Amino acid sequence: MVNMQRMRSLVFTSLWTAWTAAFSLVLLVIWLAGTPERWVRAASRVWANGVLFLLKWVVGLSYIERGRENIPANACLVVANHQSTWETIASLVLFRDVAIITKQELLNVPIFGWFLRMSPMITIDRESGSKAIRKMIDEGTAALAQGRPVLIFPEGTRSEASAPVEFKRGVELLYAKLDAPVLPVAINAGTFWGIGQRTKSAGRITVTYLPPIPAGMPAQAAMKQAEQAIQAALDDLRA
Repeated sequence: MVNMQRMRSLVFTSLWTAWTAAFSLVLLVIWLAGTPERWVRAASRVWANGVLFLLKWVVGLSYIERGRENIPANACLVVANHQSTWETIASLVLFRDVAIITKQELLNVPIFGWFLRMSPMITIDRESGSKAIRKMIDEGTAALAQGRPVLIFPEGTRSEASAPVEFKRGVELLYAKLDAPVLPVAINAGTFWGIGQRTKSAGRITVTYLPPIPAGMPAQAAMKQAEQAIQAALDDLRA
């Protein structure tokens, strides 16, 4: 059974690579059309849906959403735990026209990096300290003004599925400056597709949208509330 799942994962990786390479043609069409941002974001959603389709029918890994009624009607700051590559891809589908705060190194990934740049996403150099925070605030404010939700993984990097959720301090300043409600989101993707895990497990990832936290609260208290809500939701899923 393990060998079969490993084989299914290898087939998925091959098809994922081919699917991504095929988007070089889409990239060319969008570039010739003047690279309109809406076209880029629409193409990104098509690409992400294709990857999720392959995961479901090749690997046997699907997902379910809970609590969609908690998503604010207007653009908000989305904070989610980060266990896997899965949520980076799936967020393009889960949150329409999302502006993801992500590391600058991903811009070097062929094709995918181009779509990140042209969407545009909020790419930061994590080593630049206050400069990175200023960029998150400025570009996050611009994205919210366009009606785009802003997504950050405040742990800063992927963590093991069993590790406690611990936010980095920068997200507190981001919350205070953006003056937008926060939507905490718990995702247990690491249970099926963990860090460095070549063999992806069959199953169903659960995406849980938790009650939003209003703007204007003391930043430290608001982010602690979001952190604890995500941890509690993940604990419930493990139980």
